[in-house]
Amino acid sequence: MTAESMNQVSSPEKLAQLLEGSGYLADPGVATAAFLALRMRRPLFCEGEPGTGKTSLAVALAEALGMPLIRLQCHEGIDAAQALYEWDFPRQLLHLRALEAAEGGRLDVDTAEQSLYTERFLLARPLLRALKAAPCVLLIDEIDRADDEFEAFLLQLLDENVVTIPEYGEVRAEVPPLVILTSNRTREVHDALKRRCLYHWLEHPGLEREVAILRSRIPGIGERLAKQVTEAVQRLRAMELLKPPGVAEAIDWAQALAALGRDELDAESAAITLGAVLKYSEDLDRVRAQLDALLA
Repeated sequence: MTAESMNQVSSPEKLAQLLEGSGYLADPGVATAAFLALRMRRPLFCEGEPGTGKTSLAVALAEALGMPLIRLQCHEGIDAAQALYEWDFPRQLLHLRALEAAEGGRLDVDTAEQSLYTERFLLARPLLRALKAAPCVLLIDEIDRADDEFEAFLLQLLDENVVTIPEYGEVRAEVPPLVILTSNRTREVHDALKRRCLYHWLEHPGLEREVAILRSRIPGIGERLAKQVTEAVQRLRAMELLKPPGVAEAIDWAQALAALGRDELDAESAAITLGAVLKYSEDLDRVRAQLDALLA
């Protein structure tokens, strides 16, 4: 998709229709936030509980807009080399040896050094790939897992869509990537990063929308089973569990029941499939003791 065609997405409602075609049912708030990020060419910072559809939004935007998705998964200790670029040292060393052999041992140092720092030996990591591949969707996933220094490193990229590689020069995106940052709020992200972004808090969907999500993602599932699973999942979220289920777990649970040929959720089918929706043994024990209340 070119910059011109991106501008043809004329409204949040039009974007919501495109996302629905990719299997993502966006509420008006999500559709508006994504539309503004696209139209204003600003990063979108999505925060919310795990399983509310933050990562899925970026995946659906890439599919709906016909753009490549480039994902940077953040983790504790991530640094610029892992996110931006590295030099291919083994290949550089082989190149030096080949030059030395070709010159009969008489190697011009300046010429050799200049030949080392070219695109041929540059290993582009997600951020650099996004700048070179734009227009694209750049997903910076779980930024709250990275540290303060990495957040500071991101500021120039979010401000100017450009990075500077000392040995190589400046790399600037001709068309800014559509940047989606996600956070599960395991820690507060600094204001300096948030100021550069549009912001949206994602909630778990309501009953009707979650039923619609299940029916769109699982072809052939009956309305009764989709509604029973959704009601049970929403009751689970109201319990004090170690890991309340998100939409992804609701889909897994419904798929597990459908795979077993069940067309309704009863105590027996719930008991044998809880592992699709709950991922801690303490949560499993607690819910199994309250199955009747869960399915009431």
